Amino acid sequence: MINKKVENVQQALQGVESGMTLMLGGFGLCGIPENSIQELVRLQVNNVTCISNNAGVDDFGLGFLLQNKQIKKMISSYVGENDEFERQMLSGELEVELTPQGTLAEKCRAAQAGFPAFYTPAGYGTEVAEGKETREFDGKMYVLEPAYKADFAFVKAWKGDEAGNLIFKGTARNFNPCMCGAATITVAEVEELVPVGELDPNHIHIPGIFVQRIFQGEKYEKRIEQRTVRKRS
Repeated sequence: MINKKVENVQQALQGVESGMTLMLGGFGLCGIPENSIQELVRLQVNNVTCISNNAGVDDFGLGFLLQNKQIKKMISSYVGENDEFERQMLSGELEVELTPQGTLAEKCRAAQAGFPAFYTPAGYGTEVAEGKETREFDGKMYVLEPAYKADFAFVKAWKGDEAGNLIFKGTARNFNPCMCGAATITVAEVEELVPVGELDPNHIHIPGIFVQRIFQGEKYEKRIEQRTVRKRS
């Protein structure tokens, strides 16, 4: 069994350089690779293209990279709750490629599975389809979407073993699974790292073949993006 374990986030991110294309799992602040993002901030890599459903909030997650002007382009499905993301997009400081959410997920999954492209009805007849090949199937029009090409994918899982097998918890099983194996190198950070054989094979969501490096993260904040409470009666 190949051991994918690295000792820390510094070893996990070896080889990351400015100008690369990076995938980052998570949805809002749920299941984001917090340790990897902090290391990207410390490394001060810039001109990177980030593929992520959104950029979280201003003062956490990808918001740190936006504040430092480290991101050249965001490929996302929506701007979300990040005011700095919105400001940079509207001012022209940041290149933004908005993609339908299902298409974004499928472009990751296609890359994971080794498919170069796929047809989807989403976006036909809109700006999303401009400049892209279209084709009719059974009387319905579809748009040809290419799979993503990324240098690194950073994902967050609840538990993993030293062979890279991963288990996600709750809604953190969002964009993380489809980004595993969708880049040249997939880095998984986990809350709990166990020896090979301790995970029930029936509970594994992503097999280790899709992961090149794995490490146990630390000091997870798990912030709440939108806190909603009811008034006391």
